[in-house]
Amino acid sequence: MAQDKVALVTGASSGIGEHTCRELVLRGFTVYAAARRLERMRQLEERGVRVLGMDLTDDASMVGGVGRILSEQGRLDVLVNNAGYASYGSVEDVPLDDARQQFEVNVFGMGRLTQLATPAMRAQGSGRIINVSSIGGVFYEPLGGWYHAAKFAVEGLSDCLRVELKPYGIDVVIIEPGPILTEWSSIAVNSLLESSEGTAYEQQAESVARTVSAAYSERTGTPPEVVGRRIARVAAARRTRSRYPVGRGARTIISARRLLPDRVFDALISRIYQR
Repeated sequence: MAQDKVALVTGASSGIGEHTCRELVLRGFTVYAAARRLERMRQLEERGVRVLGMDLTDDASMVGGVGRILSEQGRLDVLVNNAGYASYGSVEDVPLDDARQQFEVNVFGMGRLTQLATPAMRAQGSGRIINVSSIGGVFYEPLGGWYHAAKFAVEGLSDCLRVELKPYGIDVVIIEPGPILTEWSSIAVNSLLESSEGTAYEQQAESVARTVSAAYSERTGTPPEVVGRRIARVAAARRTRSRYPVGRGARTIISARRLLPDRVFDALISRIYQR
């Protein structure tokens, strides 16, 4: 059990974040759940989770949230950077403001919370930062350029942090989920079809949307509680690996990307997504 250990989980109002909070409470953590939608975290409150209204594009809310935790608990042992979303469309057609927003949430919000948590962890001489990336931070899809760019950035930033923070007793771990049965897929598909309507990429977008929808079906996708359990185990573990692929097909896809030459992998992706 992890008595007296304090954890902060972002993106906690649904999906992976919600289930991570539930699992951490079961393991004895004092858990703070952060999200914009407080009303969706009432069930977590009933389970003993403390909720925070937090917007990863609003610095004051992040500063205030971490400040509250340190004021109430005097420490922060685990930061789970889970919040993020996917907006798809061609690099040509997606407005740069939309691309910047995706980086603001998926990369800079994660980075800012890490900045806020690190001083307390250094003072303690211990801590664990768990960054929820994706298999999308290792492989790529047509019409997913801005999303994949953000997740590749999460991977690179996490690798740098792992080496940078090790001397201070702070561990950095990357979680790489495959297709998970959450709101993520419907948001990605809807944004793809909307941004591509009437463009040169409309037909390609319809094909990619079918492939993405099929990957996130009940038959091929993984329930979010599977990822939540993995994150909680990592949070409580004495020793960790640097990366954890999670879910059906995640390890296979990552291995294929590492083993196959670029042109061979390009051909494979084209065959899968252009049906």
